[in-house]
Amino acid sequence: MDRDNRVCVMGEDVGHYGGSYKVTRGLADKFGDLRVLDTPIAENAFTGMGIGAAMTGLRPIVEGMNMGFLLLAFNQISNNCGMLHYTSGGQFTIPIVIRGPGGVGRQLGAEHSQRLESYFQSIPGIQMVACSTPYNAKGLMKAAIRSENPVILFEHVLLYNLKERIPDEEYICNLEEAEMVRPGEHITILTYSRMRYHVMQAAKTLVNKGYDPEVIDIRSLKPFDLHTIGNSVKKTHRVLIVEECMRTGGIGASLTAAINENFIDYLDAPIMCLSSQDVPTPYAGTLEEFTIVQPAQIVTAVEQLCQ
Repeated sequence: MDRDNRVCVMGEDVGHYGGSYKVTRGLADKFGDLRVLDTPIAENAFTGMGIGAAMTGLRPIVEGMNMGFLLLAFNQISNNCGMLHYTSGGQFTIPIVIRGPGGVGRQLGAEHSQRLESYFQSIPGIQMVACSTPYNAKGLMKAAIRSENPVILFEHVLLYNLKERIPDEEYICNLEEAEMVRPGEHITILTYSRMRYHVMQAAKTLVNKGYDPEVIDIRSLKPFDLHTIGNSVKKTHRVLIVEECMRTGGIGASLTAAINENFIDYLDAPIMCLSSQDVPTPYAGTLEEFTIVQPAQIVTAVEQLCQ
């Protein structure tokens, strides 16, 4: 925001309260109420306002206090945000970032445990990225702000307390590039967001059992980085996808289709996908835990695929 005075933030409680998870803390004091705009509880309205602001030359960042609330803005995100560049014959670009906390938290209930990447992935004209570390959260956010395309940035409610030393100097992350988290030889494990940490926890157990998994944080949910993914598949010949998204119509399903279409000749075993259960997320903690993928399930799946 210091670098570009066209950048502004809008959403519920983003201003003087500093955001529901304090992501925008201090920005209202520094940049004023117009550039850090508190909005009414009206997601369809303020998302539309952000799209209109982007059409007229600003670079708005729209926060959904919880990503599940952005279902109320689905019409704006789909029919306007994703399509206006095309339907205007290229007269308008929509350089907007839509971001906020999502995923399964700790006993937030079904409506506050949404994974909207499965809802939004079919919208033409929109890019989607998911951050998983402080380093890539900053790098992806800056890249999204500077992009001429509308970008949805998925943050996870349980990753806000992560700490990491990040460079003082300028850097950005490529919006369309996966991250190699752990090189390996025996199997490719593709994951993103919070599941990265479940996978890495499982990887420690797998290494002790003699396996050498390659772990890739895909980061770009749309489009997929098929170059990085393909090179890994050609090396390991086995693929396990681990996601927190729902199994039916989720990111894993799309990724499975993409790998089968492009790299099926390199596979020595069918792709396996571990996803959340196709049920509303329960409030009870033990049931909530049962609906999402746990490290022990990842270990078992790798053992099956590498037999």
